Amino acid sequence: MARSQQTFGKKEKEKKRLKKREEKAKRKIERKANSKGGEFEDMIAYVDENGHLTDTPPDPTKKVKVDAESIVIGIPKKEEMEEEDPVRNGKVSFFDTSKGFGFIIDAENNEKYFVHVSGLIDEISENDKVSYELERGMKGMNAVRVKRI
Repeated sequence: MARSQQTFGKKEKEKKRLKKREEKAKRKIERKANSKGGEFEDMIAYVDENGHLTDTPPDPTKKVKVDAESIVIGIPKKEEMEEEDPVRNGKVSFFDTSKGFGFIIDAENNEKYFVHVSGLIDEISENDKVSYELERGMKGMNAVRVKRI
């Protein structure tokens, strides 16, 4: 004769599952019984003149009229800026002739810019005053067309 396939552990798990289901149904009925039956007026929220959510309607005297055509959607057009002189001045803080690169410190804003031997017009060495132009490189701005002053 074969044994029952249902073990004691399976029976206990089934009892717990049914008990949880019953408790959940009881809680659901209890919530429905205790609910306030929300009216639309109780659920509505208003935005005041400062942009904060409130439960009272805003004061109509503080209403601001906005011209729809004055709203700009997108990025505003860039204003024409004065063309600044592309030639800058600085001082060579480091230059390694064997490796062919160095750094120039800008005279105006004390920024360091990388310079490579391929961007040189004149031979330079450390502490030389130079004029140069900037060009975007792979890792930032690079000094190119470097001349000794």
